[in-house]
Amino acid sequence: MTVQSMGLKQGHWPVLYSFRRCPYAMRARMALFHAGIQCEIREVLLSHKPAALLALSAKATVPVLQLPDGKVIDESLDIMRWALGDHGLCWQADAAVADLIAVNDTLFKQHLDAYKYGQGVDVQSSFEAGCVFLAQLDQRLAASQYLFSDAVSLADVALFPFVRQFAAVDLMAFSSLPFMHVQQWLKGWLDDADFKAIMCKRPPWQAENQAVFLL
Repeated sequence: MTVQSMGLKQGHWPVLYSFRRCPYAMRARMALFHAGIQCEIREVLLSHKPAALLALSAKATVPVLQLPDGKVIDESLDIMRWALGDHGLCWQADAAVADLIAVNDTLFKQHLDAYKYGQGVDVQSSFEAGCVFLAQLDQRLAASQYLFSDAVSLADVALFPFVRQFAAVDLMAFSSLPFMHVQQWLKGWLDDADFKAIMCKRPPWQAENQAVFLL
């Protein structure tokens, strides 16, 4: 829905630069959506990043959140923690959660990229290395509905977009893995109404285009 169709004025909510399929952007959008934070969402073409994004963040990667007071948050986890800390989300976010997210964002992400893009390594070896991490997640999920308990943690929301990306490389190979709990956990997130809402398609944002879309 556009702002114009709602009769609202621009400039009174945060602005999120995002890319629909980016797992980092997905988890930021999920946190903002769960927290009920209304923001303007600007879909970015990664091959043609807008000057407004480049001016806000030197790293020029999504997601980037600009708050109404001008403050810029340009790391997905920081966006999630901002939503968690200031807007009442009750997700577990202690040191153990942070440690698991760190493994996902370093080792698993490295294996995921090599498996998906074949970046100068043996793809099968990268697949198998990624499965080691999935096996660890499966052990956790055998004991509870989510990664740390029967309640959602920050890690659940931070990790599932990357597991989704890993599964999408070869759905048949993923479905044949002996990780029933991970597969059920991922399906639950993919079927989640909030996830479907944050994955709706929007046209690329252009500075000269006055149409504004809200998350």
